Amino acid sequence: MLKRLLLLAVVAGVAGLGIFWWLTIPAVVAAASLPPYKPNLANGLTTFNAGGCSSCHAVPNQPDRTRLGGGLALRSPFGTFYVPNISPDPNDGIGRWSEADFVTAVLKGTSPQGAHYFPAFPYTSYGHAKIEDIRDLFAYLKTLPSISGRVRDHDVRFPFNIRRNVGIWKLLFMEGGLLMPDQSRSPQWNRGAYLVNAFGHCAECHSPRNLLGGIITAQRFAGGPDPEGKGFVPNITQKGLADWSEKDIDYFLETGSTPDGDNAGGSMARVIKNISQLSAADRAAIAVYVKSLPPVEGPPRPKKKAE
Repeated sequence: MLKRLLLLAVVAGVAGLGIFWWLTIPAVVAAASLPPYKPNLANGLTTFNAGGCSSCHAVPNQPDRTRLGGGLALRSPFGTFYVPNISPDPNDGIGRWSEADFVTAVLKGTSPQGAHYFPAFPYTSYGHAKIEDIRDLFAYLKTLPSISGRVRDHDVRFPFNIRRNVGIWKLLFMEGGLLMPDQSRSPQWNRGAYLVNAFGHCAECHSPRNLLGGIITAQRFAGGPDPEGKGFVPNITQKGLADWSEKDIDYFLETGSTPDGDNAGGSMARVIKNISQLSAADRAAIAVYVKSLPPVEGPPRPKKKAE
């Protein structure tokens, strides 16, 4: 009887491992699925700015936004992630990547080696992007300076450092697929919705997260603790921005200045450097969309300690 129970336990364990392995197979975009395409470098630049690529990937402590050698440390409850080199360098960057490699990384969060990227890379938002925008971005990145230097490995504690587990995380929290236009809304609103929810990935910072690091859907855009432990990210629904007009939001995106005369700081200052490079029409579209977000109550801010 004991032998039979042990055998059943072994069979169940092997079956469970097989199911886990199958469920966590990294998704890829086949090169054959990408038809011939002539990239639009101007749109690639727009996508680069909308995505805030330089906010994370530019070499820290230097002024050139196009030096994408990486190295920025992103702290989180799970450990510290170090942003990779995405310059065209063939050894340390993405210079040897194929277009399919890049599209797969951005849409699916899978590396050219077939491993899951950690979701510090906001592919949960990028997964809603148009493939044409991603292809244009790849073409644009190849025009930027090649920066040598390999970034150190992430410092993430067990069991979160096991990349295969990210496959389960994706099943729980990643909803891919092109963001479809809302036919009841204006083209301007839909452009803003696309920029905010796809490459702009605004919800990735402006939403609270659960214990596994997934966005709490019911409180999307409602702010919450800064994942890096540096304060509180503001609520950008009408619960937080009721007193802001569309023009106020637009002006903030261009200059970083708030209606009460304050200025964006921290990581938002880096974001403004990118968003401010967008066309006036795109910034206005973002403002229209953000102003339309219904009020959502976010998590309570921690009480200030009495001095």
